[in-house]
Amino acid sequence: MAFQAGGQRPAPRPVLQSPEAQAYVQDYAVLVEAVSFPSFVVDPRWDVVAANSAFVSLFREVGPHPTAMPGDNFLRFVLFHPDAPGVLGDHESSWCLPMLAQLRTALERHPHDPGLQAVRRDLAQDPLMEAAFRQGLTHWISAVGEDAVRQDGAVRPLLHPDPRRGTVECRIVEEAPYTLREAGCTRLTLVLREARRPGPSARPRRLRRPAPHLTVVPTPEP
Repeated sequence: MAFQAGGQRPAPRPVLQSPEAQAYVQDYAVLVEAVSFPSFVVDPRWDVVAANSAFVSLFREVGPHPTAMPGDNFLRFVLFHPDAPGVLGDHESSWCLPMLAQLRTALERHPHDPGLQAVRRDLAQDPLMEAAFRQGLTHWISAVGEDAVRQDGAVRPLLHPDPRRGTVECRIVEEAPYTLREAGCTRLTLVLREARRPGPSARPRRLRRPAPHLTVVPTPEP
C-alpha cells in the first residue's frame, strides 16, 4: 500500500515556541531513551520530535527515502515508504488505514497546516490511495468500528529485525503529560509482546515490495 511520494518534505513547523518548552522536551527525551520499548514523540503533523534507541533499532533495516523516513515523520513513513510493510505487519488494515484516519482527523483540526496539506497532495497523486482516503476509509470504519482507528490501546503486528524477536505484537500506549500536550506533542510507546505464530518455519518478511492493491477499494474493471 506504500506510495513513493515525490518532492521534499516541508521544514518542520516549530511547535516548541518557548525555551521552557524546548528544555522540557529535551529532558523528556532522556526519559524516552530510558524505556526499553520503541518510544517516540510526535507533533500534530506527526513529525518525530524525539525517539529512543529501541525505535531506531526497530527501523534499522529501512532503506533511504527522500520524504518518508520513520525518524522524520511517522505518518509519511506508514503511508509512503516502500519498506514499511517489512516492519509493520498486516500493513494495510493494522497500520495504513488507521493512519489515514489519523490524517483525516489532523486535517480537520489543522486544515491549513502546510505539512499535512503536503501529505494530502501526495495521497492525491495515487488513485488507489486517494480512493481509500475518500471512500474506502469510511467504509472500513463502518465495518470494523471506531475503536479500530484509535492509537492508544491498539494491538498491532510487527516484524522485528532482531531474529530473537521476529514476528511480535505491540500494544500502542499513547500519553501526553500536561507540558508535552501544551507543546502540541504526544508520546507513543510500542510495548512489544510475543505474537502467536503459525509454526516454527514461519519467518518475517523483510523484502521491499511494490504498493499492493488496496482491498478497501473495488478492483478496477479491465
